Amino acid sequence: MAQNVPSKPTACLALADGTLFYGMGFGATGQTVAELCFNTAMTGYQEIMTDPSYAGQIVTFTFPHIGNVGVNPEDDETGYPVAAGMVVKWDPTDASNWRSTDELKTWLARRGRIAIGGVDTRRLTRAIRQQGAPHVALAHDPEGNFDIEALIAAARGFAGLEGMDLAKEVTCAQSYRWDEMRWAWPDGYPRQEAPAHKVVAIDYGAKRNILRCLASAGCDVTVLPATATAAEVLAHNPDGVFLSNGPGDPAATGEYAVPMIKEVLDTTELPVFGICLGHQMLALALGGQTVKMNHGHHGANHPVKDMETGKVEITSMNHGFAVDAQTLPDGVVETHRSLFDGSNCGIRMADRPVYSVQHHPEASPGPQDSFYLFERFAEAMAAQKAQA
Repeated sequence: MAQNVPSKPTACLALADGTLFYGMGFGATGQTVAELCFNTAMTGYQEIMTDPSYAGQIVTFTFPHIGNVGVNPEDDETGYPVAAGMVVKWDPTDASNWRSTDELKTWLARRGRIAIGGVDTRRLTRAIRQQGAPHVALAHDPEGNFDIEALIAAARGFAGLEGMDLAKEVTCAQSYRWDEMRWAWPDGYPRQEAPAHKVVAIDYGAKRNILRCLASAGCDVTVLPATATAAEVLAHNPDGVFLSNGPGDPAATGEYAVPMIKEVLDTTELPVFGICLGHQMLALALGGQTVKMNHGHHGANHPVKDMETGKVEITSMNHGFAVDAQTLPDGVVETHRSLFDGSNCGIRMADRPVYSVQHHPEASPGPQDSFYLFERFAEAMAAQKAQA
């Protein structure tokens, strides 16, 4: 059943079950297909759209005020928007913020990303929660001409994220060094000039602010592509290995990532720290399994309990797959758990400084509730070197 809109629609969102949502298009014109998810964050739409973990997904923003602070180069999490498109309730307002350098609409248009406004996002979010993340086609035509049957067919033809390795599509093409630290008033992003630890970060779709947090924790960071081998990692003689966030099915990425992680764990005593997809890669390497979630966790207000301290952290999350805690073998401890649905949000090895979390400690949702995880990584590397 089509949604009523007050004027001729210029965009259409077609779900694979035939449900249609009409609205006003902005950003790029054309058509795209993807999985549809929703994000409950009240801020950070630019960071969300440029988060590589959203590859293959169109994001429905449940918060209505989207576009109101514009966009600026400093807030990009990667060089371009990775999310396939966006769905919002209201047509984006004009930017009103001292840091803004561009309007959201023109920013999306230049980067080839389609968006639709004027959508009943509450209804759409309820549908996603009840039915699971649907496959959709999103079209924007300024003339309002849509081939509805073709759109529905395109949505039904989308293969879905299960079995899809997207890390190879968003990873870096070659290795590089990173020394930029977290943003600080009034000078912006300072440089790490006295690093204490050498870290190799595996880029499955790394967010820039994760790399900044590593640098702020005293790390000299070398970023390697997702397909890096254990030999390539160890050739840098690192003090620790970091496994980044990223998109797609962890089981698919694990085909090449898990053997590398296993070899690093089997041949060294290096501290290892993983986030999001990196958390799932570590769990697979330690013998656990992952599962596809109904609609995933996407937002900046997710309470997570540290099972070892009892502390509750407010976290940012973005994942459609999760580690199945019941499959974790002996010697692997569940450290964090979602207070929304009880799903796993963290693990560690019982006898080694190897650990990971499902949420994003770099995204400042608390705002600093979880930065201790980067400090723990640095402390583990310092302790390891002291024992050598």
